[in-house]
Amino acid sequence: MPPLAYFIRHGQTDWNAEGRFQGQADTPINATGRLQAEQNGRLLARQEPDFDDFDFVASPLQRTVETMRILRAAMGLEPDRFRTDPRLMELHFGEWQGSTLAEIERRMPGAGAVRDQDKWNFLPGGEAAESYEMLSRRIAGWLKEIDRPMVCVTHGGVIRALFRTIAGASEAEASSMLVPQDRVLAMRGSTLEWLE
Repeated sequence: MPPLAYFIRHGQTDWNAEGRFQGQADTPINATGRLQAEQNGRLLARQEPDFDDFDFVASPLQRTVETMRILRAAMGLEPDRFRTDPRLMELHFGEWQGSTLAEIERRMPGAGAVRDQDKWNFLPGGEAAESYEMLSRRIAGWLKEIDRPMVCVTHGGVIRALFRTIAGASEAEASSMLVPQDRVLAMRGSTLEWLE
């Protein structure tokens, strides 16, 4: 793990606003999301004297890529100078992607209650579907390769996996925690802290 890393969840999308399971569906951020990305870029710029030694990496989905470009521009950096890594993508919600919980309940009554019994290990239907536990293993492998300070734009599920893997949050805590889109998370060793 690096001595210091900053994690930012992508800005809001219309599907976020509508309460839809997004997963790996490639949705864009909306006007609110663009403002959140700019605000997070300004906050991040105040944290360090310079970011020359930092690795900038994002999930390859368009909502994270656009967030990173806006964030870097707000920091006064070249918008496109970052890399992507597919391991940082959100967990795949399988056949639930694109639906709200209410829509899923109409198709499969009681599905939400089943998920709530063990949200961390719940696996929705669909060939590519993942649980938070599966996502956590994917992220743990990625974390082992980090060798310098970093700024990462990723997804809510990935940040939940960090709280479980790095900070030791319980499965129940990690799977149900709110992950804001207008905040920056600082990781220093095994300490995770939302910046003000």
